[in-house]
Amino acid sequence: MKAFANTAGLAAFFVAYFWIQNNPQYEVTNMPLLALDWWIPHIPLAIIPYATLWVYVSLPLALMTRSFEYRSFGVAAAALSLLGLGCFYFWPTSVPFVAGWSDASSTSFLRNVDGSGNACPSLHVAFAVFSWAWLRWLIAEIGGRAWLHYGNAAWCLAIILSTLAIRQHVILDVVAGAALGAAVVALNMAWLRRWSHPLAPRASSIPSSATR
Repeated sequence: MKAFANTAGLAAFFVAYFWIQNNPQYEVTNMPLLALDWWIPHIPLAIIPYATLWVYVSLPLALMTRSFEYRSFGVAAAALSLLGLGCFYFWPTSVPFVAGWSDASSTSFLRNVDGSGNACPSLHVAFAVFSWAWLRWLIAEIGGRAWLHYGNAAWCLAIILSTLAIRQHVILDVVAGAALGAAVVALNMAWLRRWSHPLAPRASSIPSSATR
C-alpha cells in the first residue's frame, strides 16, 4: 500500500509539474542572482546527492508503521506539492545563466528536461526539509542514536547544496524552498504531536502494583 501510494503520488506530481512547466499562464520571471550565487563553484558530481532526493523523500513513508502517521504524512506532502505548484502556476520563474554552466556540462540534461523553470520556491529543497523533519521524528521515535540524526541532517544539507552546485537553482530559490518546507512541516509536526500524545503511557494510568 505504501509503495503504491508513493508511486502514485510522485506520478501525479510530475504530471502536474511538467504541464505547468510547458504551459506557463503568466510571464516567466528570471530569478535575480546574488553575490553568493557567483561564489559557489559548479560541481557536476553534485548531481549524485541531488538525485538521491527521491530515495530520501520515500524513506519516511517506508519506515513509519502507524496509520495516523501515514495520514499526516500524506496530507502534508500533498499540501506542500499544491502550494509549490500553485506558486509555479501563478508566478512562473526560471534560473538565469550562472557562471560554470554550459551545454557541454554533464548536468545539462536537467536543463533540457525542465528548462530550468519552476524555480522558486525550490521544491527539491522544500521536500528535503520536509523529509529531514519526518526522519528526525521517526529516529527519535525508535530511540535512534545521535549518529542517525547527524547523518539525516548531513543528507538533507547535501541535497540542498547540490541544487546550487549543479546550477539548477539560485540562492533565492533555495531560501524560499526551505521556508516553504519548514512552514508546512512545522504545522504537520504540531498536528502529529497532538495525535500521538494520547498514545504515550501516563504515569497515573499505571497500576500501583506495577511499581513494586
